[in-house]
Amino acid sequence: MKEYEFTLKFKLPDENIEPSIYVDLLYESGCDDALIGIGKKGYIALDFIRESETAYKAISSAIEDVLKAIPQANFLEATPDFVGITDVAKLLGCTRQNIQKLISKDNSKCPHAVYGGSQSIWHLADILTWLVEEKDYQIEEWLIEIAITNRSLNLAKEVNKLSPNWSEKFKTLVGSQ
Repeated sequence: MKEYEFTLKFKLPDENIEPSIYVDLLYESGCDDALIGIGKKGYIALDFIRESETAYKAISSAIEDVLKAIPQANFLEATPDFVGITDVAKLLGCTRQNIQKLISKDNSKCPHAVYGGSQSIWHLADILTWLVEEKDYQIEEWLIEIAITNRSLNLAKEVNKLSPNWSEKFKTLVGSQ
């Protein structure tokens, strides 16, 4: 079995309840492999290092464990997914300048940013895949697998927000891409 590192963020069912009351419940429900962050009232984040056969199984079992302890918790996000240059550099153990140079040097093959402002944002899965395929970087398989799984999970959550009419219309517009 492999170890997978990831973070899950949830909105609590009642923001007036102190999140610390959930810590023991989470531990008992199977989240004993997570550091639990309760710093922001109404929210909880869990940093997992979970052993599993696949990233999907690690993440889905972690979400199930959280929902056993806090059934009305609202899943917000799985990370790492959205990243900037600094995040990528930190994950890969190199400098920000190194990643910036790679991106600017080979901009035509670099993945398109999700947000292209003064501080661009990418899906980590896209950047890691590009670095492996185009730049011959050696990146740990578990990190790529987590990034792909988190991107898929976060995108699925967002797609669920579309009305059925819009969903079909947008599929038609971008279907071949």
